[in-house]
Amino acid sequence: MRAVVQKGYGSPAAVLRIAEVDRPRDPVDDEVVIRVHAASVNFGDWAFVTGVPGMIRLAAGMRTPRAAVRGRDVAGTVEHVGPRVSRFRPGDEIFGEIVTGSYAEYATTPESTISLKPRTLTFAQAAALPIAAGTALQGIRDSGGVTPGQSVLVNGASGGVGTYAVQVAKMLGAEVTGVCSSRNLDQLRTLGADHVIDYAVDDFTRGPGRYDVILDLAGSHRLRALRRVLTPRGTLVLSTGQGGRWVGPLQAMAAAGLMSPFVSQRLRVLAAKTTPERLDDVAALADAGKLTPVIERSYTLDEVPEALRHFGEDHARGKLVISIH
Repeated sequence: MRAVVQKGYGSPAAVLRIAEVDRPRDPVDDEVVIRVHAASVNFGDWAFVTGVPGMIRLAAGMRTPRAAVRGRDVAGTVEHVGPRVSRFRPGDEIFGEIVTGSYAEYATTPESTISLKPRTLTFAQAAALPIAAGTALQGIRDSGGVTPGQSVLVNGASGGVGTYAVQVAKMLGAEVTGVCSSRNLDQLRTLGADHVIDYAVDDFTRGPGRYDVILDLAGSHRLRALRRVLTPRGTLVLSTGQGGRWVGPLQAMAAAGLMSPFVSQRLRVLAAKTTPERLDDVAALADAGKLTPVIERSYTLDEVPEALRHFGEDHARGKLVISIH
């Protein structure tokens, strides 16, 4: 089969190539072999290709990555199932977050990492959901605990997670403010944002607004500044899910963890995790028309290096999708 193979760490154009590799072996136990129709690009894919920050290599392999094929978001068709698989059978249309290897024509993963694809979406649209929509649902609904009438701000609202976070917050009845660049303001309004802030013009941490919940995906402000615009018993959810500046966001996360037990505000660090239950929720919301994928561009398998370059350098709007079959 054809797959995108990584030979080391560095720029996507330098370390990724298309190669013919062996198709997955027959599945064992709870494994499922998937015929991949589409995948998408996430921050983790870019980080594992570039090896930045260096701590990524502790998980991926110090000098060369232990897994040669990148990609985690997937949408496709079940090809074969292992003897202990109970939820799926060949021919089922699925989507999910596999362990690794969706930038290929076939992939193997445990059944616990996938769910039935939303019926109303194409494979390309479904591939744009798992990590980003699941993270948004976790950040806004589960960690943020958003309730109707609350004021919610999403910093980094035009990216993959942010576009879903705006939709989830509106779905839960919140008054939503999205922070992004000027070129994305109209898009956020279309997604339902009540207020939009161009970060190049206004610094929301110095404005008059006060928010019950802040989901910070951009890591562009210090913890003290974020807390200043949080209500006295508000909730701050921190994530480093976007862009390559790490030291500041990680310091804020560490400080939030230490400070949280001693202040009235709830300071949460988002450790995003995709579960079958959350995938089922995402699929149901998509089928109900409450979550709409925002896809900036679709690439072919041969164009994966360019897709990752664009993600890392150009601040992609919404999701970048890889169409394979």
